[in-house]
Amino acid sequence: MSGRLLDIKAYLSGSDNVQCIELFPSNQKQYTYSFGEADLTNYTWQLDYQSVLLDTVTYQRNSGEPNFADTTVTGYFDNLTTITEPNANINVTDAATGTVIITIPDDRYTGRLLPNARSNVVMTVFSVQWTNNNVTPPTTDLHRWAIIERWEPEVAVGDPADETSPAFNLIT
Repeated sequence: MSGRLLDIKAYLSGSDNVQCIELFPSNQKQYTYSFGEADLTNYTWQLDYQSVLLDTVTYQRNSGEPNFADTTVTGYFDNLTTITEPNANINVTDAATGTVIITIPDDRYTGRLLPNARSNVVMTVFSVQWTNNNVTPPTTDLHRWAIIERWEPEVAVGDPADETSPAFNLIT
């Protein structure tokens, strides 16, 4: 890990299965998961999220995509949240045909942000976990969304590393 505290790939347990998006804290986002003809009747769902602080984030010049090659997770915030069924954020629209709509909630991170930040960037890691109880033993899969939290006028301006609510915890 190149002597760094915790690089982003190690934190996310491999970045190949993670989708990265940028959102304002007040925004929600919905995604439809389709399992084809799988029967979701006996599936259980759990969503959870927590925000971390990244030392720097650079961007690909041509695509605008974030580049985490030199990014280190420097700490985390006390905002771990778990969402289980029944909940409006988990909407199994058609169990028989394998369709569920997952809503990433708003107000995931409620602390201060720096406008146009490239350092001390808040990222909320949002996990979607589903367990198939139709098989023995039950199988569990997980998908992660990495959400770069972007400043908007309703958010207090300030360094997230100095945040007390939610409290910032430095990784040492």
